[in-house]
Amino acid sequence: MLDLRYDDELDEKLLEVEHYLSRFGHVEDVIASPRTLGYRCKVQAVCGMDRGHLVTGIYRRGTHHLIPVRSCPLEDPLATDVVSTVRYLADRVGLKAWDEDLMTGDIRHILVRTSSYYKEALVVLVVADAHLSCASDLAAAIHQRCPYVKSVSLVENRDKTSMVIPAGATERVIYGRGYIVDRVCGLDFRISGLSFFQINPIQAERLYSIAVDMADLRSGDVVIDAYCGTGTIALIAASFASCRVIGIESNEDAVKMARENAKQNGIMNAEFISADASRKLKEMAREGQTCSVLFLDPPRSGSSEQFLAAAGRMKPDRIIYVSCNPQTLGRDLRYIHHQLGYRVKAIQPVDLFPGSAHIETIVMIDRPRPRI
Repeated sequence: MLDLRYDDELDEKLLEVEHYLSRFGHVEDVIASPRTLGYRCKVQAVCGMDRGHLVTGIYRRGTHHLIPVRSCPLEDPLATDVVSTVRYLADRVGLKAWDEDLMTGDIRHILVRTSSYYKEALVVLVVADAHLSCASDLAAAIHQRCPYVKSVSLVENRDKTSMVIPAGATERVIYGRGYIVDRVCGLDFRISGLSFFQINPIQAERLYSIAVDMADLRSGDVVIDAYCGTGTIALIAASFASCRVIGIESNEDAVKMARENAKQNGIMNAEFISADASRKLKEMAREGQTCSVLFLDPPRSGSSEQFLAAAGRMKPDRIIYVSCNPQTLGRDLRYIHHQLGYRVKAIQPVDLFPGSAHIETIVMIDRPRPRI
């Protein structure tokens, strides 16, 4: 959407959110991002060959035809420099791009993450063989040219798939500590190559601050973050009030990092559980447990009816739903309203993705008090 004025882009995004959510209540104006260019701290570059040399870029929409890209105005310039360096060095040592038809070659993707606050970077090379013979020399050369690169790792992917990182993939760290650190809402968070972290950290701080403010946390509250990842929302919530916070996440590596993040920030009132959220909430409800606040920040596909039904059994007073997809958010709100009896109190879009069609939305939902 770079051909639009930013005000017009925000108007279009507001119309999309209103289309799916206005039936539930008033939609506030979109909170604009302070940076519209150079904000994206995660870059995934596809590798290909051109006249015998390695190139990187993106696929043309709806195809696997590679368009070489040397820079993108949305990317953190630090990430652009790292991709350029890795491409040059990989080509220099003779690595060939993966050919998905012939199933031959060495490297499929270059993934780079950067830290907005600490100006660090990490590199993940998605390769056909995680025991690439030149990997250590390549990693050393990357760090020599880019000293701010704190980690280089390999992820193996030989599947016939369009997924950059296949399900169940593991990282093999070949240089450095395996993570970088960024700061949000005064807390430091470790970010690995495969962990989830918002791609616009400065605007993410606004997003999370609004979500926690909407939760109206009080001393003694029991708070559940049901898609906690590496603990971002859970730890920010725990730092705001002396409440008990429980983070639930199915990815064991993410849970380990969430626990490390809690320890690093000296937060003692948050615990993290590795489990399927639906099953865990059902188990907790059977044991008679309830919660005051439930945070939801699911993937673009949204939540499932199975999960939402389990969430309803916990009888939270307030639900804070953070979504990057207004369509699936509208679907889930319909279930929460009609099946669970909750009502929407506030709808706040926040633009984390300037120059693209995506938009984040925070919805505050509460349970009506019974009439006396």
